[in-house]
Amino acid sequence: MIELGNYNELEVLRDTSVGLFLGSNTGTEILLPNKYVPKVIDIGDMIKVFCYLDHEERPVATTLTPHVIRNKFGFLQVAEVNKIGAFLDWGLEKHLLVPFSEQRDKMKEGQWYVVRCYMDEVSFRLVGSNKLDKFISNDELTVREREEVELLFTRLTDLGWEVIINDEHKGLVYSNEIYKHVAVGDRTKGYIKNIRPDNKLDISLQPIGEKLLEPAAEAIYKKLMAHGGYLALHDKSDPALIKRELQMSKKTFKKGVGTLYKERKIEIKDDGIHAI
Repeated sequence: MIELGNYNELEVLRDTSVGLFLGSNTGTEILLPNKYVPKVIDIGDMIKVFCYLDHEERPVATTLTPHVIRNKFGFLQVAEVNKIGAFLDWGLEKHLLVPFSEQRDKMKEGQWYVVRCYMDEVSFRLVGSNKLDKFISNDELTVREREEVELLFTRLTDLGWEVIINDEHKGLVYSNEIYKHVAVGDRTKGYIKNIRPDNKLDISLQPIGEKLLEPAAEAIYKKLMAHGGYLALHDKSDPALIKRELQMSKKTFKKGVGTLYKERKIEIKDDGIHAI
């Protein structure tokens, strides 16, 4: 079976004037147009391709890399808006349609949006939606506290940043716990800090508990060595200065410095920390 909107590992069946026909183990075939055919490939070879519908709604394969795949979220730019909806650039020749009914707010040409790519059950076409809450749920969680997860930043609120976790759940990173610049569409690793009784998820951008020490110490040491073995930071430094220089809280800084001191990698003096 060939899955539209996703990558497929297919066999090269035959060569034609318009391209290679590829096949799955279920007997389904799809065309890989000449412009995507690798220079060196033979009948019987296996090739990984992305499959979708072309401008004439025909299944087609490509070796191009889309910016989002089926049942996943991506951060895409609007290439055009017309009477049908917004058409987003997802890295392929045919743009991804986001119908007006799937737009949380009316999309504007040139703007970027977090969208979900999915198969429309009525038209059987791949479309996008930025009504994100339709596709995420915290009813049945697949994560546990302290677990490392993948985050996608979606919206800044009064409390902090809303994030999508592993393309499945919603969480929140509190503003006072963010020590680096983030923006809508950013992807990064995070950690499940707290699972509330109502299954709401609090997220940390740094490892939880004792795991925090090693990355913090490493970050401080790298910065230290990049500055010739000296940093004018110490336990009396302004938290804002530490945040600006190291993208971490003063509490985290002190723990990291403590680790480096115990490992005898630094000396702590009145003017700051020095590499040994």
